[in-house]
Amino acid sequence: MTLDSVADFVAELERAGELVRIRHAVKAKLELCEISDRVMKQAGGGKALLFENVILDDGRRSAYPVAINLFGSMRRMAMALGVTDLDDIGARITALMDLKVPEGIIAKLSLIPRLMEVAKFPPRIRSGAAHCQEIVLQGDRIDLRDIPIITCWPEDGGPYVTLPMVISRDPRRGIRNVGMYRVQYDSPNTLKMHWQRHKVGAAHWREMAARGERMPVCIAVGADPASIYSASAPLPPTVDEFIFAGFLRKEPVSLVKAVTCDLEVPAAADFVFEGYIDPSEDLVIEGPFGDHTGFYSEADYYPRVHVTAVTMRRDAVYSTTIVGVPPMEDYYLGHATERIFLPLLKLTTPEIVDYHMPAEGIFHNLVFVSIDKQYPGQAYKVMNAMWGQGLMSLAKVLVIVDKDVDVRNPFEAWWVALNNIDPERDTRFTMGPMDVLDHSSRAFTYGSKMGIDATRKFPEEGFTRNWPTRIAMDDATKARVDAMWSELGL
Repeated sequence: MTLDSVADFVAELERAGELVRIRHAVKAKLELCEISDRVMKQAGGGKALLFENVILDDGRRSAYPVAINLFGSMRRMAMALGVTDLDDIGARITALMDLKVPEGIIAKLSLIPRLMEVAKFPPRIRSGAAHCQEIVLQGDRIDLRDIPIITCWPEDGGPYVTLPMVISRDPRRGIRNVGMYRVQYDSPNTLKMHWQRHKVGAAHWREMAARGERMPVCIAVGADPASIYSASAPLPPTVDEFIFAGFLRKEPVSLVKAVTCDLEVPAAADFVFEGYIDPSEDLVIEGPFGDHTGFYSEADYYPRVHVTAVTMRRDAVYSTTIVGVPPMEDYYLGHATERIFLPLLKLTTPEIVDYHMPAEGIFHNLVFVSIDKQYPGQAYKVMNAMWGQGLMSLAKVLVIVDKDVDVRNPFEAWWVALNNIDPERDTRFTMGPMDVLDHSSRAFTYGSKMGIDATRKFPEEGFTRNWPTRIAMDDATKARVDAMWSELGL
């Protein structure tokens, strides 16, 4: 079943026993976050939540329910993308990359289904109004205070839109970008856009500001789950996120022309905030914000978005999330990225067997990597290659282990690594770009990184002692114990 909207996803989660409806009155300010945080900290990520009685900041009851933690478990993340295992998507990508033209007409014909699959990815532009434009508010009718935008943490600068698809277009090449950036409420008809300097949307804004041109921007909330996820994915600037979402869905994303902007938006979106950024205006203070690091990020200057239209579905559901001390819902979104993009990482660094970013590493602070080591110094070659791969350049600590280590089990990865390293011999430091939110770096977005070679060492690497064998029971004994296990009362 293809999920075309948040409503479809909510219904599917409810059928699967993955959703809890909360009818008790809950404030959008802080209370909704506290409840959600407690649920997200439950084993396996807790349930998805649908708050049906949300109280706005002025005391009114929201006309719209609030959905949160929709992606907050391994099972729900797979359901969102229509698979039973996230590695299935990586296998599809691997198959598409292996498009060498074979010999013989029969073998060549076997490529046609795969090539036809690629042709189905581009989004389809609908004519006329769509679900996302069943209600259109412009001018004095715009009042963002009617939307249940939540305030997450006590020291946040205000309410934040936290699960958006921010849509912009490259002014030179015309390529669309869809990014997931936090957006702060500013006034009934303005928002503040948090565009970190390394984000594609920020690059579009800088170029248009240099030209002195107004930048159109649309902020969509809610749509098909694959499009929501794709906004968070670290795609190259030349790849349209809606094309990627079509690949994930195995069906094109339906788009419609915005009412007041020269941009297209998801036809199934629950809300769309259309607007523009004026480069002649001064930047405004955005933040602080309780971030995915588990600490507050500082307030800084960012552009203001003037909202020219709010469009929505009649049965709109407001989707949101929270970030903070891990684990949170964003861990599962990040885990999907980890599994989906492994084949692309292997394309440039083929000795990589697997990698994992544990929750406590908040994505960029710690990455375990297993490799098929064939020659001395290969672990350092992999470190340098990974630090040259897009947002992996922000990784603070890389731990390289051998192929037989299960890097998705941090207990095992750390156990092997700490046994295998001589700290002075096996640790390397380098300088490079850091995440904007890293409060520990010596300078803003710049600091040091650490690579740990926890692989077995070759003689050429200066190790001449015997390397020990890992303890393991023999198969015959394990089989005999398996046979008697049910009789042991254990």
